[in-house]
Amino acid sequence: MRRFRTISEFHEFVQLPKPQHPLFSVVDVGTVPHRYGEEPTSMVFDFYSISVKRMHNVHVKYGQHSFDFNEGILSFMAPNQVFSMAVADPEEAVEKSGWVVYMHPDFIWNTSLANTIRQYDFWDYSLKEALFLSAKEEATILSLLLAIEQEYAASIDQFSKPIIVSHLESLLHYADRFYHRQFLTREKANHEVLERLETLLQEHFNGTNVLGQGLPTVHYVADCLHLSPKYLSNLLRSVTGQNTQQHIHARLIAKAKEKLATTTLSVSEIAYELGFEHLQSFSKLFKTKTNMSPLEFRASFI
Repeated sequence: MRRFRTISEFHEFVQLPKPQHPLFSVVDVGTVPHRYGEEPTSMVFDFYSISVKRMHNVHVKYGQHSFDFNEGILSFMAPNQVFSMAVADPEEAVEKSGWVVYMHPDFIWNTSLANTIRQYDFWDYSLKEALFLSAKEEATILSLLLAIEQEYAASIDQFSKPIIVSHLESLLHYADRFYHRQFLTREKANHEVLERLETLLQEHFNGTNVLGQGLPTVHYVADCLHLSPKYLSNLLRSVTGQNTQQHIHARLIAKAKEKLATTTLSVSEIAYELGFEHLQSFSKLFKTKTNMSPLEFRASFI
């Protein structure tokens, strides 16, 4: 795996001229010489990247998932995220177009963006959860990237960074808006994810080895559904108004109510069967969600 601590190191690796700013660069994807073979080249950056690009015959792998950039998409990568690139078909030509912004965290030090950049959940989305842009949306993003590129290519002065940061903040705001649009317009796919989640939680709480598995976590559920935790929570919130943790708790409380109402198991035994290590944790969660203790809920059926 190759780690690139500076943008200059990465430029040198892909045979690009040195960046005009040591902490920031804007790259026309079509000008990048091809450096990838059939075997994946794994990389990790110590800086951010924002890209709008199409790459035919190049597969990018982020985590355990491969992604094809044949369509124009907007994607984000934060520092320390590992990804790899490889040629899909060695006998077919590689075609690339689009733009990428590389930005070291030090570039935005002591700016408003430094305080807000990690508030955008899409930095933690996987590549397969990238933003599919409509033609109108792509034009909006490209206009901002071209404005950034124009400022980057000009002579650096005291106004350069504030102007670039302002354009970047606008780009992130638009990306946030477009992601919310994508959650709404992909209704069928989103409901399929919700159905898979409900099935997963139902099978978990109906299983015979719940204690051995413990309580399902957001990361566990997201891994089972092959989605990143942040993306899954935002998707569910757009469909139901609840995030992943709230869905897990709702299914857990429903199962607890069923056991309290239909079995003679003690509250401790029920908590144990549901995967709680401590009775107090179960009782506290149950009362928070129902405004009744487990015993009070059971007494209401007598």
